[in-house]
Amino acid sequence: MSQFLWNYIPYGPMTIPQTYVMPAAGQDFMTSQGDWLAIQNGGAPSGSIATDPIPRYISRGRDLAEWVHKDFPYQAFLNAALILLGLGPNAVDSANPYRTSATQGGFVTFGAAEILDLVARVARQALKAAWYQKWLVHRRVRPEAFAGCVHFHMTGAKIYPIHPELLESQALSNLDGTGVFDLYDTYLLPMAYPEGCPTHPAYPAGHATIAGACATVLKAFFKESFAIPIPVQASADGLVLAPYGGTLTVGGELDKLAANISLARDTAGVHYRADGIEGMLLGEQVAIGMLSDYGDTYNEPFAGFSLTKFDGTNVLVGA
Repeated sequence: MSQFLWNYIPYGPMTIPQTYVMPAAGQDFMTSQGDWLAIQNGGAPSGSIATDPIPRYISRGRDLAEWVHKDFPYQAFLNAALILLGLGPNAVDSANPYRTSATQGGFVTFGAAEILDLVARVARQALKAAWYQKWLVHRRVRPEAFAGCVHFHMTGAKIYPIHPELLESQALSNLDGTGVFDLYDTYLLPMAYPEGCPTHPAYPAGHATIAGACATVLKAFFKESFAIPIPVQASADGLVLAPYGGTLTVGGELDKLAANISLARDTAGVHYRADGIEGMLLGEQVAIGMLSDYGDTYNEPFAGFSLTKFDGTNVLVGA
């Protein structure tokens, strides 16, 4: 879990703890054929998420899945930007032309105003790129709908060309009784959200594309090797934060945040892993393109944005 999902957020005159109302344990939705079919036909959910009344830090996969159920598009990265801006000038990237000035500071360019603007701006551009791929290229079916094909194939109602690796998987039926059929008497995918998946194609994931783009922008403006002060970790019950006891860097935690936000949608059942991984890479390319364009607009002496891509390679952008 990224420190940016646990650290307190400086929000103007306030400081916001990252405790949230979480789903109570043991809830799965759309596990009956009737509920599944109703949702496919545009019906209302038959149930709702029961919540634990005590706000907690994120400590379980379902907690994180619910976080990305209710967030606004770039919320995690707006929070990360505010946290990073609160770390002081030493956390700013070395290429920032104002970093060593005794008489000037960045604001409209190379400062808070630009960073907060670009995090929001790149999120919208990332969504445009994702929606083009979703509708005009791939049109990948969502997991809940494909699970319906699995269910009807396994029960003999229909025959679909589904790979045996899935049909013979222990996820469907297992000797220890933990397969989905063992638990629910159907082969449908248990969902974290009562309403199931969004009504647009799966690939790539919008959350993931935003995550890749926003993380890349923040890596461009902040020093990736800067150590996070006093890293923490949530207790198993999510009630307290305890010291982590190791060194964590800004770059590593931004990569981790992008993965957390992307793969949490897989945990919810609304995406496949490839939707998240490839979405992050698409978002990264969108951000690199935008940073390259912005590099040509500065009046300040600027050597370009240096950052580490998700594959570990270093790039210089906008020089």
